[in-house]
Amino acid sequence: MLSILITQFVVLWAVIDPIGSVPVYLSQTQHLTAKQRRLVALKAVAIATGVLLFFLIAGQLLLEAMEIPLPAFQAAGGLVLLLFALTMIFGESKPEEETKISEEMNHSELANLAVYPLAIPSIASPGAMMAIVLLTDNHRFSLIDQSITAAVMIGVLLVTLLLLLMATHIHKWIGSVGAAIISRVMGLILAAVAVNNLLMGIKDFYWG
Repeated sequence: MLSILITQFVVLWAVIDPIGSVPVYLSQTQHLTAKQRRLVALKAVAIATGVLLFFLIAGQLLLEAMEIPLPAFQAAGGLVLLLFALTMIFGESKPEEETKISEEMNHSELANLAVYPLAIPSIASPGAMMAIVLLTDNHRFSLIDQSITAAVMIGVLLVTLLLLLMATHIHKWIGSVGAAIISRVMGLILAAVAVNNLLMGIKDFYWG
């Protein structure tokens, strides 16, 4: 049982990638106040939790009902992730973007920021959605096993929230230029991950 828990934790940690979400969070929220950043972090993790729980409960049933094979879902997720990564690499620099965004954002705008790109696809990434479906396969795992997987997933998401809340202090040290550099570098890494998911999905679809 312990080995299964460790395996699930490692897999979910890798696909949710709490540490990797911090640079994305910093680059997207540097123009906000500390209070607004905390609110965005809470909303993003809450939304990501809801999305992943939905896929845990109904993801497999939904895909099977629509006759969508998992490799096709993985390829589509990789493509979406690649498009987002390209915006991180080739988008406007953050200082330039700041001049276009007002310091005063209403709750609706903050919620939109929390949804994209933080909750989806940074935290609840296509890889995370696919992984949670595979780890709770109704044909292989009992309800108890799936409940344990859900608990492990929530634990990883709580760690993600903690890191995002700490990121507010990190921002004071790296500044706007540092956040812009991190955004470009993480975009490149994210693009590599996205292309890998896309190619693996295509490979498994035709030859899996």
